[in-house]
Amino acid sequence: MNFFYFFDLLGTMVFAISGAMAANRKNIDIFGATFTGFVTAIGGGSLRDVFLNLRPIWVDDANYLIAIFIGVFISILANKQLDRLARTLTFFDAIGIGFFCIVGVQKSLQYDSSATAAIILGMFSAVMGGVIRDTLMNETPLIFRKEIYATACLSGAILYVCLKHIDVNSDLNMFASAALIFVIRILAVKYKFTLPVVGG
Repeated sequence: MNFFYFFDLLGTMVFAISGAMAANRKNIDIFGATFTGFVTAIGGGSLRDVFLNLRPIWVDDANYLIAIFIGVFISILANKQLDRLARTLTFFDAIGIGFFCIVGVQKSLQYDSSATAAIILGMFSAVMGGVIRDTLMNETPLIFRKEIYATACLSGAILYVCLKHIDVNSDLNMFASAALIFVIRILAVKYKFTLPVVGG
């Protein structure tokens, strides 16, 4: 299993955990939690693949569905334990957007997207699952709040493209760029960093 594939599966699983935990916090039943975990996990990547004129990978590769169900199972089995941890949902979400964004950038570049388009598609891969999750939970999506969320993804995506341009090892590049997204997101939450509000 190559690092790229592992990143994608791991990102899928942690986003499924994030979606199912959001549903669990709303006291939604097991089917609803599974559905929310599923659409959270595949939403961003499927949108990216549509833009790239590709068949979404989870349709053909059952490992992605297995990763989703494992994530949902973990969230249901350990829901009380996970829910006791402050910012657990934010932690899993930060991991998920880091993985998904960089995988999205790399896949877009593989299919001959321009660097700018790849950066945007990477961001879409990362945030759209969360947008769908929050919409289903009747909450304002994070991307529409003052929180530093999509900006973290853009920073990591730009770093990936820059490091790729100077031929940094691909695996190291993916790890460093995803880590940057994770660190920015976690620090923004911890220290309440926000972006200026238009007209504010």
